[in-house]
Amino acid sequence: MSAGPEAGDLLAELRRRGVTDVEDSTLARALHSSDASLYRVVPRAVAHPRHVDELDALLDAARTLGVPLTMRGAGTSIAGNAVGPGIVVDTLRHLNRIGEIDPEARTAVVEPGVVHARLQRAAAPHGLRFGPDPSTHTRCTIGGMIGNNACGSRALGYGRTADNVVALDAAYAADGDVPGRLAALVEGHLGHVRTSFGRFSRQVSGYSLEHLLPERRSVDRFLVGSEGTLALVRRATVRLVPEVERHLVVLGYPSMFEAADAVPALLAAVGQGDVSGTASTDGTGMVACEGLDARIVELVRARGGAVPDLPRGAGWLFVEVVDPALLTTVIEAAGSLDHAVVTSAAEAAALWRIREDGAGLAARSLPTPAYSGWEDAAVPPQQLGAWLRDFDALLKAHDLDGVPYGHFGDGCVHVRIDFTFADGGASFRDFMTAGAHKLAEYGGSLSGEHGDGRHRSELLPIMYGEESVRLFGAVKAICDPAGVLNPGVLVDPAPLDADLRPARPRQEPRTALRFLHDDGSFGNAVHRCTGVGKCVAPSTAGVMCPSYLATREEKDSTRGRARVLQEALDGALVKGPADPAVHEALDLCLSCKGCSSDCPTGVDMATYKSEVLHQTYAGKVRPRGHYLLGRLPRWAALTAPLAPVANAALRLRPLATVARAVAGIDQRRSIPTFAPTTLRRSRRAAETTPAPAPGSAEQPDVWVWADSFTDHFLPDSGHAAIRFLEARGLRVRVIDESACCALTWVTTGQLDKARSIMTRTVRTLAPYVASGVPVVGLEPSCLATLRSDAVELTDDPAAAVVADGVLTFAEALARLEVEPPDLTGVEVVAQPHCHQSSVLGWAADEELLRRAGARVTRVAGCCGLAGNFGMEQGHYEVSVAVAETHLLPAVRAQPDAVVLADGMSCRVQLDDLAGVPAMHLAELFASRLEA
Repeated sequence: MSAGPEAGDLLAELRRRGVTDVEDSTLARALHSSDASLYRVVPRAVAHPRHVDELDALLDAARTLGVPLTMRGAGTSIAGNAVGPGIVVDTLRHLNRIGEIDPEARTAVVEPGVVHARLQRAAAPHGLRFGPDPSTHTRCTIGGMIGNNACGSRALGYGRTADNVVALDAAYAADGDVPGRLAALVEGHLGHVRTSFGRFSRQVSGYSLEHLLPERRSVDRFLVGSEGTLALVRRATVRLVPEVERHLVVLGYPSMFEAADAVPALLAAVGQGDVSGTASTDGTGMVACEGLDARIVELVRARGGAVPDLPRGAGWLFVEVVDPALLTTVIEAAGSLDHAVVTSAAEAAALWRIREDGAGLAARSLPTPAYSGWEDAAVPPQQLGAWLRDFDALLKAHDLDGVPYGHFGDGCVHVRIDFTFADGGASFRDFMTAGAHKLAEYGGSLSGEHGDGRHRSELLPIMYGEESVRLFGAVKAICDPAGVLNPGVLVDPAPLDADLRPARPRQEPRTALRFLHDDGSFGNAVHRCTGVGKCVAPSTAGVMCPSYLATREEKDSTRGRARVLQEALDGALVKGPADPAVHEALDLCLSCKGCSSDCPTGVDMATYKSEVLHQTYAGKVRPRGHYLLGRLPRWAALTAPLAPVANAALRLRPLATVARAVAGIDQRRSIPTFAPTTLRRSRRAAETTPAPAPGSAEQPDVWVWADSFTDHFLPDSGHAAIRFLEARGLRVRVIDESACCALTWVTTGQLDKARSIMTRTVRTLAPYVASGVPVVGLEPSCLATLRSDAVELTDDPAAAVVADGVLTFAEALARLEVEPPDLTGVEVVAQPHCHQSSVLGWAADEELLRRAGARVTRVAGCCGLAGNFGMEQGHYEVSVAVAETHLLPAVRAQPDAVVLADGMSCRVQLDDLAGVPAMHLAELFASRLEA
């Protein structure tokens, strides 16, 4: 293939052909250099076609110019089938239209960038759904599913993507009668195709030539699973199935081996036990039969996730059926240690959430990071137990470990393995090759649903033999004679150890943060991101990632930012943390920490952003906002004696305008008013005795820590907490010493100063915590800073003491066994601060409210202000868009509800954008004392 034109000329050629949304910036190329696999291939350009006709223009350009073309959906491809050296075509941004849904024919017409979950929502009013549902269903695209012949948990009942494609509108990179030539090729090799292809349902490696046999000929279904190497899918007509109630039973076994051993008997018991293991497509029998390992469950528990009670065992099968009568059949055939029929929809959803997050969780389930590569091999289900034992022995022989889970009813096993890449990928190659030979003994498939991509294409001769591989080459020559479509995949494969992202050398800058969970390595931290893309789901019940939900731009996702940071530490494309591409990617990060809890691999982009800002501006002039908003507690302390005067001055429009301009605050924002009297000063005046020393006989029942925001801006929250606690018979004192958490210094990357402030604070608070008396903080972001950032910034033992000891108001009530007031019939719309959701947890608050009798609507996501973020010039529109994602619609939907928001940011945002007063939990409880 020719080198083609230079990048700038390439963009000009594409625009001349009508493809206008194209880019070749360093940022765009970095964002699309990786998918969810181990591979890094930097493209020359990225195209975002606005209409399917532009796909034809792109294909024409690729053929004419000799430039490779690689299709990309959500970028969740695990095998490296969505990265390429030429033009990467992103279908997600624009090609996401759903055409006709025909309820009678049970079909839908979709463009390739339609997200699976969106199709499900569109089909739901008709009582229908798309059958296959991969674990990435919240963000994967139908085009990507077609490319890989994706399956998912319920393919056992509804079939693979190939079984659910009615027709494809496809564009080939060749002229003439391509379907006719493909049919003639297979007719010349009927015996071989009949005996070598379609042997069991999860044999998806290579090209699925069985679909071209005369008795079942469907070129459209043949193209499914060809990984974008043969044609471009413009539109697809897919089959829909009735949405019905499903019933779940969890079966417990001593290990995953015994769980796998039970699968053949379960299949036979429900009439799905034929030799081929072919899945049904009508939802009868078992719809799903999933395996889950105890190590993944324990990881969820360790991270504070919700895990319903599971039956005894260290390995489980999740079996789902439509006919409840089959539950008894399944239980009797299971031979399990224990079982549990799950009747609660919430419990079932929590269990399936663990399974869906399996890839990300498995990546962090071992002492060292685990990787994809040998990701989704499959064997006929009757041989699953034996294969797992041999596979485990193979891992041990190579001094490796992995956590198996997956679609056991289909014989498909997912596993992440703790490969080392210090040798440049040599040991990775050794294991992959040995695994392919062992799998061939079982007649298995290298891929059970993710495709072969760059991981496994080189190994296809081991699985299929030379004749099959020659047929693959002949197919490629018919459909793509110039070899421009996704080169290096399936035919003429790239070496499996070429372009390995983890094998690349990387810089390890000296950091201000300790990165305790990543062996002190910033590189290890940013490489936590495996690309599974939970952060690019178009909607979420959690916090991650609010800016992506507002803009739908890859650069504003947690994954996109992590990829750019990986490139920055690589240094080849992005030149270090100070590179403009890094700052463009991080600009709209709200530092909400939502990813730290919602990302399956625990990426903490807020922390990474702080480190980048620290490294970029250390010893240099900073943006104006860093000196003003980034040091707000200092200015608030200096202003406190003159707070009424300052407030009066800022009510004058000209002065307020100047103040905003100087501080870098958007002119559409209000300026928070200072408290006329701080919490500490007013309590000092109210007390008749000096504050006792912590640990003394006179110490109170509760200490209240007056953080900078509560002290200087929202002291009413502190007074309300004191009033409620005292009404319950408790003695309460405010810690009279100044103790700032340094949050604003942390978020603006002023880490040296933050460390100094934080060290003083933790040494101040440690004796109070050590006294055994609960220490209550009222501002969630400040508490979260002490619980997370403090131990990352300072190795002072006091930091760990304070992190373990400071409590939220709700946590303190729970520890002291204080009863909440009666809130029977009260409607509450609650916006947990994003740091509350991600670091502190909101379970104690929710439990108190429900026990009090309130009817609670918990709002997902972030308010959008996020400290200084939403105040800064250039962020207003995104801040409003984030608020419109969840918060503002929830408030409008219940205009008579009490709006609960503990965080100052959330309350300012609600006041600014909706004119809605919000209450702290302490204020709500105190307001009900008389009642």
